[in-house]
Amino acid sequence: MKLNTKDLLSAGLFIAFAVVGLWLNQDHNLGTARRMGPGYMPMLVFWLLIGLGSFVLVSGLFNGPDPLAKWSSAEIGFLIGGAVVGVVVGMIAARIPGFPSAGWNALGIGLFVGCLVAAVPPGWRALFLPSAAFTLFGLTLEPLGFLVAIVVTVICSAFADKEHLERPLGVAGLIAFLCALCWAIFIRYLDIRVPLWPQL
Repeated sequence: MKLNTKDLLSAGLFIAFAVVGLWLNQDHNLGTARRMGPGYMPMLVFWLLIGLGSFVLVSGLFNGPDPLAKWSSAEIGFLIGGAVVGVVVGMIAARIPGFPSAGWNALGIGLFVGCLVAAVPPGWRALFLPSAAFTLFGLTLEPLGFLVAIVVTVICSAFADKEHLERPLGVAGLIAFLCALCWAIFIRYLDIRVPLWPQL
C-alpha cells in the first residue's frame, strides 16, 4: 500500500461531515422523490458525500505517497481561533431572541464566523470560505429568499481564490446560470415551497 495522506484526511472529513449532517437531518420530513420534503435533498447529498468519501478513501490507500504540507504557526493559530470564536459566537447567538436563536441559526452563525476567522491565512481560504458560503446559504434562504441566497453564496465562495475576483463577469455569469438552473429544477419542476425573494 502507498498511502496518500491528503486523500485519507479528505475522505475522513467527507464521511464525518456527512454522518453529522445525516444525524442533524433526522428532524426533517423526507417525503418522496416526487414530493420532496425539506430533509430529502440534504439526505441525498449526505449519502452522495459518504459515497465520494468512500471512493477517495479506497483510492488514497494506493495512490501515495502524498504527505501533508507543514502548517505554519499562523495557520494553526487561526484554525484554533476559528474553532473557539465559532463556538463562542454560536453560544451568544443562541441567547439572542428572534432570528439568531431560531432553529439551527445559532449553529449556522457560529459556523459562519468560525470559518471566516479560519480563512484569514491564504492557505485555508479554499477550504473555509466555501464552507462559510454554505452556512450563509442556510442562514439566508428563508429571510432573503432562494435567489438572493444563491447570489450571496457564490459571491462569498468567489473570495476563496484571487483568480475569481479578477473575473467578475465570470462570477456574474455563474450566478445567473445557477439562479436559472436552481429555479427550473427546484421551484418549477420539483415544486419546492421556498420563498424566491426577501420576505418583507
